[in-house]
Amino acid sequence: MAAAPDDERYMRRAIALAKDAAGKPGAAPIGCVIVLDGTVIGEGHNEVGLRPDPTAHAEIVSIGRAARRLGDADLRGATLYSTLQPCGMCSLASVWAKVSRIVYGAGRDDVHPMYFDERHMDTVDFIADAYAERIGVQGGVLLADCAALYYGPDDDVPEDKRTDSAPT
Repeated sequence: MAAAPDDERYMRRAIALAKDAAGKPGAAPIGCVIVLDGTVIGEGHNEVGLRPDPTAHAEIVSIGRAARRLGDADLRGATLYSTLQPCGMCSLASVWAKVSRIVYGAGRDDVHPMYFDERHMDTVDFIADAYAERIGVQGGVLLADCAALYYGPDDDVPEDKRTDSAPT
């Protein structure tokens, strides 16, 4: 699937949200914007430590805000923009919300492995295989800008900065 003309514009907004989160205790630098018919209907950043709520990923927060704004959980026709490839929970929430398109910046190979589970299950591949007719996926939009928000694939991440529970 090819990038749409406005993908970079909305991804820049998601990047701005991620950068804003980076300065907040309990937030993580992952930004998300949901757009329907050229209008932002939901946006947010990771709020897991702010709430505290392990499900308060940027995509989940944004889907909830979009659904409340519309008064409907059906986000058919909407595009979800995320600075980081959505995890399994967020990918499937997008499916259940009937989001029509997922666009992300940095993928699992562009960042440190701690951001994704160790099983190497790529949920974007799952969506493409299982829901190809209904939901489009586009990765790598403003890849360098998005990847710069996170630790790189080969970085030695200090224990107190790790987001996973894997042994070092």
